[in-house]
Amino acid sequence: MKIPLSTARRLALHAHGLDTPWSLSPGREGAAQIIERLGYVQIDTIHVIERAHHHTLWTRHPDYEPEMLDDLLFKDRRVFEWWTHAMAYIPMRDYRFYAPRMGLHAVNPRRRKILEDNPGILDHVRDRICEEGALGSADFKKPEGFNGGWWNWKPAKHALEALFNMGELMVSRRRNFRRIFDLTERVLPSDVDTRIPTPEEMQRYRARFVLNGLGVLREKDFALGHRRLAVDGLHELVARGEAIAFEVAGIDNGPCYAPTGVFNAVAQRAEGARHLHILSPFDSFTIHRRWIEAFFGFDYRLECYVPAAKRKYGYFVLPIFWGDRFIARMDSKADRKPKTFIVRRLRFEPDFGDYDAVLPALVDKLRAFAAFNGCDNFAVEDVQPEKMRAVLRRQLPARP
Repeated sequence: MKIPLSTARRLALHAHGLDTPWSLSPGREGAAQIIERLGYVQIDTIHVIERAHHHTLWTRHPDYEPEMLDDLLFKDRRVFEWWTHAMAYIPMRDYRFYAPRMGLHAVNPRRRKILEDNPGILDHVRDRICEEGALGSADFKKPEGFNGGWWNWKPAKHALEALFNMGELMVSRRRNFRRIFDLTERVLPSDVDTRIPTPEEMQRYRARFVLNGLGVLREKDFALGHRRLAVDGLHELVARGEAIAFEVAGIDNGPCYAPTGVFNAVAQRAEGARHLHILSPFDSFTIHRRWIEAFFGFDYRLECYVPAAKRKYGYFVLPIFWGDRFIARMDSKADRKPKTFIVRRLRFEPDFGDYDAVLPALVDKLRAFAAFNGCDNFAVEDVQPEKMRAVLRRQLPARP
C-alpha cells in the first residue's frame, strides 16, 4: 500500500495534536493529558520568550498557564523530571520504564571523577536532604576558595546531579526555575507501578513511545540510543496489529509506519481547516530535524549556539506552521518590562506566496502568542518580503 505525502503529513499532525484540536479537560488536567499523549515535554532554559516546555503545552492548550505545570510536578505528582533524549517532564505513570536507566551507569565519567576527588560529598548531600527535607544547589555552601562558573560547578551540585541520575533523588519542585531535590521515596507516589519491565515490555514501550510521538516514521527515525530495542518492538507491534506498514510517495529508504488507530482515523476523515502554529524549537513536532526535513521538506537548525555573525535567521528562531507545511521562521523576544513583543526577524519560505490567505490567522496567532508571553503591544522590525512588514505593523498594536 502506498499513500500520498499529504496523508503522511496528516498522520503526523494528528499524533501531535496540531490538526483538529484535542478534546482536553480544562486547567492543569488538560496539561497532564497533553504530556501523557505526547509521552514527554522537553525542558529548556532559554527565556527570551516563554520557556519551551510552557510553549509546547500552550500550543495545544490555549488556556494553559505556567503554574499548571508547577502544580502537576509538586502537588499532583502527575509528572516527573528525567531524561528522554533531553531533560523532560514525563508522565508519572511511565516511571517504571525509566527506572532501569537510573544508577551509577547514568553518571558520566567526568562527574564520577569529581565525586572521587571529593570523598564523602554524596553522603553529605544525601544526609542533609534526609534530615532537612528538599534542598537545591543554593542550599549548599561553596568550598573555601572555590570560584566556579556554569561549567565548573561546586562539588555539591555535582553530587545532587549524580544522585538524581542514579534515581536516589527526584525533583520535588522548582523555585525560580531552579530544581529542588528530595529523596525519591518522598516524591514518588505510593501507587506508582515500580515493577521492572521485562525486555519484551521495554521493547513495546520504546516502540509505542516513538511511534505515537511522531505519528508516521521510517525505521531510521528511531532514537539512536534505543534504536535496535525500539525497532524490535515496532515489528512486534505490526505483528500484533497495533502498527501498520506502508509506503509514502516521495519517501525512500524502506517502509513507513504509523499506529493503526491513527492511520484509520486519518484515512476515514476528510481534510479539515488549516491551522496556524508558532512552534517552539523544542516541541516534539520540531525537535527531530531530519524527520521534519524528510516529511515536510523543512531544513531547520537552531542557531542560538552559533556565533552571531554566522546566524542566517536569528538567535532563537520559531518555526511557523500553517496547514500542512512550514511557511516561515521568526526570531522574537518578549520584552517583559514594557510588555512589548518584538518581532526581530520574520522570514517567509522562498516558495510561499499565499500571504493574503494566511494573514488573518497569522495576526490572530501573533496576538495570542504575545499575550501568552505577557505582552500587549508589538515592535515589528525586519520582515521579508518587505510588503508584509507594513501589513503587520498596521494590524498589530505598536508600543506607545
